[in-house]
Amino acid sequence: MKIKVCTRVFCILISFLAATMAWGEPPEGGKWRPIPELTDEFEGAALDGKKWYDHNPGWKGRQPGFFSRKNVAVQDGELQLTARAEDLPDLTEGYHTFTTAAVKSKALVKYGYFEIRCKPMDSRASSAFWFYESTPEIWTEIDVFEIGGRAPEHEHQYHMNVHVLHSPTVKEHLSDSSIWKSPYRLADEYHVYALEWDEASIKWYVDGKVVRTVENKHWHQPLAMNFDSETMPDWFGLPDKANLPSTFRIDYVRSWKKEAPSGIQKP
Repeated sequence: MKIKVCTRVFCILISFLAATMAWGEPPEGGKWRPIPELTDEFEGAALDGKKWYDHNPGWKGRQPGFFSRKNVAVQDGELQLTARAEDLPDLTEGYHTFTTAAVKSKALVKYGYFEIRCKPMDSRASSAFWFYESTPEIWTEIDVFEIGGRAPEHEHQYHMNVHVLHSPTVKEHLSDSSIWKSPYRLADEYHVYALEWDEASIKWYVDGKVVRTVENKHWHQPLAMNFDSETMPDWFGLPDKANLPSTFRIDYVRSWKKEAPSGIQKP
């Protein structure tokens, strides 16, 4: 009897490990190398300041929610971004009632495969994973996801988007969005979400399966990686204070860059 029980436990453990490791590698079809500056298991006691800002240096947050550094934490092996109902003293006009959180990479990247395992917050405040960079010449953005975990009609909606705010060839805001409808309530579970971005296309993955592909016509600019929570009054609606604080939990981020075939120099 003891042998049977142990065997059953062992099988369950193997199945669990197989499931959790299934998306720990980039897609087949090329030789990949890790990008250390955009990879983090969040196993320490604090955010790695060599890799990340614990705020967005160029943006205070989407009003009325203010990006507060104290809402960013690394604990229990996770990056935790929290939204709260609170007023902070001496905020810029337009910021009030709510604080949220942002983490931005110090490194820029062009092309690669980027994967996180996470659980969005159970709030109308968003949970988002995205890339962007803004210069006077070009401003582009790739949204891996924006999730309103408790926003009515959005609890199962995985929002994906690409933007060109301006570029030498695009003079008006270009936005191309899509929604993948999840069979589960997004804020209830941890899942693996990923983006594959190269010269030809951009692909979105959920638990190892492609859920969207677009031709890459415009997204050839080095971008910063971002995780954040925002108040979205005109989209998800402002959070209910009764549901705060609420936390967006990121177990890990892992990034790879595809190596060029021998003899070919990549840009």
